[in-house]
Order: sequence, then C-alpha cells, then structure tokens
Amino acid sequence: MDGAGDIPKNWKAEYNVHVIPINIHFENKRLQQGVDPSDDDFYHIVETSGVIPKTSQPTPQQFVDFFNRLAQTSDTIFSLHVTGKLSGTYNSAVLAAQEIKNILNIIIFNSGSGSAAMGFMCKEARQLEKAGASLQAIIKRLEVIRNNLNIILNLDTLEYARRSGRVNALSAVLAAVVKNKPVVILKDSALDMGEKVRTRQRAINRVLEIIHEQVGDRLINVAVVHSQSLDAAKDLLRKVRETFQVNEVILSDLSIAIVANLGPRTIGIVAYAES
Repeated sequence: MDGAGDIPKNWKAEYNVHVIPINIHFENKRLQQGVDPSDDDFYHIVETSGVIPKTSQPTPQQFVDFFNRLAQTSDTIFSLHVTGKLSGTYNSAVLAAQEIKNILNIIIFNSGSGSAAMGFMCKEARQLEKAGASLQAIIKRLEVIRNNLNIILNLDTLEYARRSGRVNALSAVLAAVVKNKPVVILKDSALDMGEKVRTRQRAINRVLEIIHEQVGDRLINVAVVHSQSLDAAKDLLRKVRETFQVNEVILSDLSIAIVANLGPRTIGIVAYAES
C-alpha cells in the first residue's frame, strides 16, 4: 500500500501491510512521509513556516527498491494504490512492476480511492487470503468495495486543495473567496466540490447526512478520518454509531500525504456497504 492510505497501526501489524511513503516537498527539500519528517514534525513545519508543502509519487526506482525488499519473504506481491485520477503513484508502480516482471509477480490494483478505504481493502484482502481465497476472488471483492465506496470530507480551508489541484480548481477558487467550509465528495475516483457550507459544525453534519443519503439502512463499514480534529472526530464517531447500522467502525488519522493536499483539520467519513 502507498502512503495515501490510512490504516490503524494494529491492522498494519496484524495483517502484515507494508507501506511505501509518499515524497513530501518543502520548498527545495524532498522528504519522505513518516520518515523525515515525522507526522509531528510535518505539522510543526507547516504551522511555523507557513509553507504549503507539495507531494509527489514514489519514483519507479523507489518502487523497484521497495518491491525487492518485500521479495525476501514472497515472490508474489499485491500492490494497492491511491486513485490514479489524483496521483501518479499507480503509474509509477506499474512501470516498476514491468521493469522486474521476470523476477517478481506483482499485481497492481487501483483502489479508485485513498485514505481509510485502502486500509479496509488491505484488511479484507489479507483476511480472504488467510481463508484460502484465490487471487481472482480477492480482486473481485476489492472491486466490489471500490464500486460501493462513499468518501465525504469537510475541509477547514480550500487553500491546500486549490494549490495542489486535487479539487476542481474553479469551484475551489469561488468557495475560498466566500470563506466557506467546503464539503468534497469522491466521484468517479476523483474529488469534486460538493456543497459550500458556512460553518464547521454544519459542514460536518452535512457530511453525515450525505453518507446517510447514500447508504440508508444498509449494514456498513465506516471510518471517521481526521487531521488535528480529534474532539470533532470523536463526536462524529458517536453520531455515526447512533445513525447507521454498523458492521465495523474505526477512527483514523489522515496520512500527511493527504493532509499536504487537503489541509490540516480536514475531517470526514469513509464508508461502504457490506453487500
């Protein structure tokens, strides 16, 4: 999995998930997510310098090195990645897999998403593998998840998304002018402007309402994701439990690879129905 995915630490260990970091750029320095800087260092740099960082996908050579390290324990690698519509990470992985295809069997999967959706996919893939499912069955299940995903986020500011180009540029500029607390929605594997809400609490409530409009009373798996908004995330988690028929619910910090593009204090919901 690449660093645009979010996964609880205990899941990462329990399901043996390996993460290739995204590159973080502060002015002329290229750093590696989670390595240098750490998450705490990242937020400190952003807050003290005022610099909005940029991100870039791991290079094909970084992927080759990553795959070769994993090859010490397996000759088949399942590589899960952030939507190709928002990042070049998927394409980098494909190029690397082609380069070493005579050495390793590497299956590259486009999640069509990011954040905790990728964490759920990793968990389900590993559970199916342990249950003896075939690779084709695992891929089919991940495709079902991908086709049923709902990701709704509230951004505290649109400045990060506008500069990174991760949200429709014209909508982002217009919303920023009136200082809204925008709601963005994953549509066709890309982020699009949903609604422009005036206050933070109304925006978070609207996130909850949109998810309910999408999933209704079906049994769902849910992640409440956030950046530097723990109290608000806990409150949203409580409302999720009160509102939905929940199979599994988790609370997850957004990876700094996402925060660098959407901004601190982003909060939202990732959900998909059981069937």
